[in-house]
Amino acid sequence: MPSTFPVRHLHLDLDGVDVFYRSAGPTDAPVVLLPHGYPCSSYEFRNYMARLGDRWHLVAPDFPGCGYSATPDTFAYDFDGYADFLDRFTQRLGIARFALYLHDFGSQIGLRLAIAQPERIAALIVQNGDIYEDTLGPKYAGLQQFFANPTQAARDELAQAVSLDGFEEEFLNEVGPDMALRIPPDLWHLHWALMTPRRRQIAVDVIAGLKDNLAWFPRYQAYLREHQPPTLIAWGPRDGYMPEASARAYLRDLPNAELHLFNDGGHWLLETHLEEMVALNRGFLGRVHTVA
Repeated sequence: MPSTFPVRHLHLDLDGVDVFYRSAGPTDAPVVLLPHGYPCSSYEFRNYMARLGDRWHLVAPDFPGCGYSATPDTFAYDFDGYADFLDRFTQRLGIARFALYLHDFGSQIGLRLAIAQPERIAALIVQNGDIYEDTLGPKYAGLQQFFANPTQAARDELAQAVSLDGFEEEFLNEVGPDMALRIPPDLWHLHWALMTPRRRQIAVDVIAGLKDNLAWFPRYQAYLREHQPPTLIAWGPRDGYMPEASARAYLRDLPNAELHLFNDGGHWLLETHLEEMVALNRGFLGRVHTVA
């Protein structure tokens, strides 16, 4: 049996906002920061954290408006707002430097923090996080149509995807039947149960805001080219949003990055390929991130 280590479930008052986060490992160990994706929360990292808590301090917050964190009226629910939250959250915990796990929309949020404070980034782990517009998968077609013609009717159609069925589709994505059996329905039922009318509105706004985020893609790429952080790219190509080409595109700017493809995997590798991902991440972090 693989060794597991306790995961702590904590709350923090951050500038008057109740923030829930998960933590594992010694607090004086090198830090791995884990910003989550959509439509998820820190729950996506629960098993991963439990496997690496012997050598690293792993920290995964729920963004405001997500998971078990509060949904304040005054928070800026956009990529800049979330990046600022990550900055304030890590500063509050006294975390100066960290490896950054980039997944889903957490990729763009994390990279905005990296652009602003590159000296804090020890390494990157990139797992199905898109920053190259020319390699976007076919599932982006509907979004791109909305970006081109953002009418209220189109927005209403977009909102229909923020639903229990829509969440199930997001989690299953394009994986085959065997891999789908490894993805627990807890993922979509838990996260849908935590939705409120306000959170649903926020989710639609964030999805609509992806258009503005596309303009940041060249900035993310420029950061990678300039700073060349040690990078592991671990990717599931069975992803209608981010196919294999989206992973290989990173090598344009990070020619020395390590690329590993899980050919039968999709967007949620920590559900379907946990042990392989843990072994791969453990080896990478052991080479590049061993000093706090």
